[in-house]
Amino acid sequence: MVIYGRNPVKEALRSGQTVEKVFIQKGLKDPGLANIYKYMKDKQLVVTYVEKAKLDKMCEKGNHQGVAATVTDFEYSTVEDIENLAKERNEDLMVLILDGINDPHNLGAIIRSAECFGVHGIIIPKHRSVTVNDTVVKVACGATEHMMVAKVTNLNDTIRTLKEHNVWVYATDFDGKTPSSVNLKGNIAFVIGSEGDGISKLTKELCDETLTIPQYGEINSLNASVATGIILYEAIRQRK
Repeated sequence: MVIYGRNPVKEALRSGQTVEKVFIQKGLKDPGLANIYKYMKDKQLVVTYVEKAKLDKMCEKGNHQGVAATVTDFEYSTVEDIENLAKERNEDLMVLILDGINDPHNLGAIIRSAECFGVHGIIIPKHRSVTVNDTVVKVACGATEHMMVAKVTNLNDTIRTLKEHNVWVYATDFDGKTPSSVNLKGNIAFVIGSEGDGISKLTKELCDETLTIPQYGEINSLNASVATGIILYEAIRQRK
C-alpha cells in the first residue's frame, strides 16, 4: 500500500509499521522533513529521490507534500483485541461501530477524531463499507497507526456480543435524547450510520438508546465524521 503526506509517513515510521521504501521529491529542501529523515535513519532506511511527476502518479495526484512510502497493508484487529486494550489501560470501553460508511474521507476523519478522543477501537462490516486504504490513511493524518479497526461479518451479532459484555450501545439517529442529557460513562459503543441511509432498522432496534445532536439550521443532516466528533467530545467531557 502506498501512503503519502508528511504526517502519515512520519507516523508510519514512528509507530513501528513495516515501511518498505520512502520516496521524497527531488530538490525538496524543507526543515519539516527532519523528523522523517531521523526515523528513517533509526530504521536504517535509505531514501529514494524521485521526480514530482512520479510521486503524482504513485499517489494518484493526491496531496503528497513531496513524501510517500510503501508499507505493508493495514493490519486489522479483532473486537476482542479492542476490549482487551481497554482492560489493559484500566479504562471503561469506548468503541465506534460504523454502519455503511463508504466514503474513505469520512472514515479517515472518523479515525482521526476517534484517536484524538481516546476511543479504543472502531468496528466496521466486511461488506458495505470502505476499507482502510491509502486515502483513509492520508485523511487520518497518521491516526491509523494508533487506532485498532476490526472487520466483522455481522454487525448485529457483534452488537449482541458487546451487550452480553455489559456494553451500553447507542444509536446516533433522529428522535433520540441529546448527548448532554445522557450518562455516557461506563462501557459504551456508538453506532454511526451513513449520511444517506443512516443506521439500518434492525441495528437500531438492537441499540439500547438513541442519541440526537440538536440542530438549528435549515439542513437537518450532519456529515458522519462531524457528528462523530460532536458525540465523542461530549462523551470524553463527561468521562474525564
